[in-house]
Amino acid sequence: MDSNKNRAADGEAAEANVSDGTAIRSLAERRPILRKRMFLYLTEFFAGMSVMAVELGASRLLAPYFSSSQIVWTIIIGTIMIAMALGNIYGGHSADKKPDPDRLYVRVLIAAVWIALIPVVGKYIILGISALLIFTVSSNFLVIAGFAACMVIFVFPLFLLGTVTPSLVKFATDNLEDNGRLVGNLNASNTVGSIIGTFVPTFISIPAVGTAITFLIFAGILLALVAVYFITSGVAMRNVKKLPIAGIIFLACCIFGHSSSFAFWQKDLTYEGESIYNYLQVYEDDKQVVLSTNVLFGVQSVYRKDGALTGMYYDYAMAAPFLAGIHDREVLSILVLGNGSGTFATQCNRYFDNVTVEGVEIDEKITELAEKYFALSPDVKVTTYDGRAFLNAVDTKYDVIMVDAYQDITIPFQMSSVEFFTLVKDHLTDGGVMVVNMNMKGSREDGINMYLADTIASVFPWVRTVDVIGSTNQELFACMKEPADLTAQIAKENNATLAEMMNLVRDNLQPYQAGDRIMTDDRAPVELLGMRVIDDLIREEVEYYREIYKKGGLKALLEEF
Repeated sequence: MDSNKNRAADGEAAEANVSDGTAIRSLAERRPILRKRMFLYLTEFFAGMSVMAVELGASRLLAPYFSSSQIVWTIIIGTIMIAMALGNIYGGHSADKKPDPDRLYVRVLIAAVWIALIPVVGKYIILGISALLIFTVSSNFLVIAGFAACMVIFVFPLFLLGTVTPSLVKFATDNLEDNGRLVGNLNASNTVGSIIGTFVPTFISIPAVGTAITFLIFAGILLALVAVYFITSGVAMRNVKKLPIAGIIFLACCIFGHSSSFAFWQKDLTYEGESIYNYLQVYEDDKQVVLSTNVLFGVQSVYRKDGALTGMYYDYAMAAPFLAGIHDREVLSILVLGNGSGTFATQCNRYFDNVTVEGVEIDEKITELAEKYFALSPDVKVTTYDGRAFLNAVDTKYDVIMVDAYQDITIPFQMSSVEFFTLVKDHLTDGGVMVVNMNMKGSREDGINMYLADTIASVFPWVRTVDVIGSTNQELFACMKEPADLTAQIAKENNATLAEMMNLVRDNLQPYQAGDRIMTDDRAPVELLGMRVIDDLIREEVEYYREIYKKGGLKALLEEF
């Protein structure tokens, strides 16, 4: 009896497979383009390419607001994987229930239009979500705001693109003899597209034309793919009518979404653009030029046009040459890791006539801006390289090494470990001084600056810190033995303004009491530590406005502004 039941079940399954195959063959007859497997492979290829392009575009869209830290990347990858998984499930279910390729290509059309809209509305959505959450979230703001922005902006179009693979497998399989090879080819096409979609935005489109146009390019590719399917298939008129509507929306997005401006509320920017590594913004007035790589977390460099001190951390860092005995040396060599716009290098050249300054900057575009807008001297040799990799590649020793590679909460872990600071120590001359700009000073006893200072103190026996007045920056000075007498060096300084600044540093210089919070190449949780400080800083900054909101609501808040 059981064998008869099994044979009956097998027979029913066979009939179902035959019926399913007949339905798919009928579709192929009505949609001749489906018989061309190359078109199916192209669909997979462009779908995979667009997914990766959107993922990389997402990182560049979010970075000016939330940084480009590992936390942000984790959020982007996680939400995109959620979208793709749900798309795979829905696509397979939909293809089994109603194997209609018209529906698939309508989904791709909707995804294309959505991606085209991202440059138009994405920045406003991010700021709107941030403004809402900043008054309602007291911790993990970066994670929650970044996750919410990704869910709203990117999940839906990638969910739709996630339906492509299971649907095409259904439409392309009309027998079981070669279905393994077919599925392999489809997945390979998707993978190859993903590979190209990874490299093209990073190395070609984003540096050349920006994030906004990159979104538009890949949206246009998907639209062209759908147009080929609809036009050549003779599909129902209701679907054909969607093409001109989508085309009109796409053209409107090209007109209103091509701007690369992330700080759209600022109309007087001297320069705004992108490099492989950063969003870049330069603005100036009659007195100074400012570089920023983030529209929400302050500035990275300030250059005073009159040659005066900036009042920022660069001035405090000028104490390093004094501690290295600037006025007792014939020539003093300085290396800046994270040269940026060259403010520190420029000040050293301006105030000292017995120094040689060399910089290392990973972002070549920033160096170009430094030369164009920040008066970086051609005498300063700048190497385009990672700071740690540079130290690994050279044997030169320096009298002063400044580490200025920490940008908002984007702190490279490889330049925050005991191994890195040991490498810096090995490149210092006898009596040499390291100065580190730590820009995340907070009230926590377990903040990122404490970890950095403890790590440095495990390598250098002499460590001093000074808080930069009016900012969250803290300068740390370290050397292997007692440095030059700061008071005696200041007494030899002829520039009264610089001498006054150095006296301020000397009077506020504090010995650091080392703890045991040591970061290594294996364990350096810089993103989580930085996020804690950001939460504290945001909480302190918005507390005043939160109280207004609690008492008078949105109306009172708007009146305050």
